[in-house]
Amino acid sequence: MAEKPDLQQRPRRFYKVAEAGPAKDGEGGFAVLLDSRTPKSPAKSPLVLPTLALAQLVAAEWDAQVEVIDSTVMPATRLAFTAIDRIRETRAEVAREVAAYAGSDLLCYWADHPTPLVERQKRDWGAMLDWAKAELDLNLKPAAGVIHTPQSPAALASVEALALTMDDFTLAGVAYAAGLFGSTVLALALRAGKVTGRRALDLSRLEEIFQAETWGQDAEAVARAEALAVEALVLERWFAALRR
Repeated sequence: MAEKPDLQQRPRRFYKVAEAGPAKDGEGGFAVLLDSRTPKSPAKSPLVLPTLALAQLVAAEWDAQVEVIDSTVMPATRLAFTAIDRIRETRAEVAREVAAYAGSDLLCYWADHPTPLVERQKRDWGAMLDWAKAELDLNLKPAAGVIHTPQSPAALASVEALALTMDDFTLAGVAYAAGLFGSTVLALALRAGKVTGRRALDLSRLEEIFQAETWGQDAEAVARAEALAVEALVLERWFAALRR
């Protein structure tokens, strides 16, 4: 049987062994090694990571490929390429993106009804906002309803400054997580190990989960949540590997 057209367009697996090890040529860090050779990013930079654990996480994705290399199922590799190719050149822009997500942070937009949902948001989202204030000196103000409520310029400047202190790989993860969750606070909490990837995702879907509990599950929503959970877990492992 002929391969599907999309598979034909993907490169075949050309290596026997995918592993992680110290980078060569005095580069520092740890490289993904395909038969002892380091693959290159789209911009032709070597796939070198700052910790062995992170290099092992990425190498495991390469090892999991069978006949072809399918980048759509290699989220850690894609994130590594983003850190290597994009973050180095656009740190200021990415830091502003993280601050922009804080400016419209999902956790700051509480419902005005029904009461059980509001109470859950105040309890769960409020706890995360309290953590951000206590641990990061990040003071974001919640509001009722969906109308945009600006955060203080000082708070957003604090987020941007914090983002600029991060290394390229941490910043790439935080920016991706902020977009995934619609929340810089959840991204920072995941980075710090305050929440798991699944917990961060559930908090970002709190209203959706509440509606499902009230009215029943929707198959399409369940499938979407499962796909997002895979990405959230990768981010959890990404940050854990950076801390090791």
